[in-house]
Amino acid sequence: MSHIALVTLVVRDYDEALSFYTGALGFELVEDTDRGDGSRWVVVRPRGTTGTGLLLARAKDEPQRASVGAQTGGRVGFFLHTEDFAGDHERMRAAGVRFLEEPRHETYGSVAVFEDLYGNRWDLLQPA
Repeated sequence: MSHIALVTLVVRDYDEALSFYTGALGFELVEDTDRGDGSRWVVVRPRGTTGTGLLLARAKDEPQRASVGAQTGGRVGFFLHTEDFAGDHERMRAAGVRFLEEPRHETYGSVAVFEDLYGNRWDLLQPA
């Protein structure tokens, strides 16, 4: 085993999730395939990378709908690394991304917690 290829993120709607991840976060759409049963195989990842992607999976039933935005129990569950913290932070704020705190400069790097459109918590992080 060499790496984790995808992490599933349960979403309310494919298109609204795509709009947020490709628009506000600047991710690229890797794949959007109709599976023929009303579902789609939708993969996004940070632009210009070949690493782990997010599989955006539309909630199909009530237990899945209840998990949208709460997949990690309110903890930061996703960590988005950057090489330009100040630039990406400003671009994301201008795009309407909701940051829960002002940027912090820790021994491990610059970091700020933000929420995606569903309330999942992420770290924007430029390692030291």
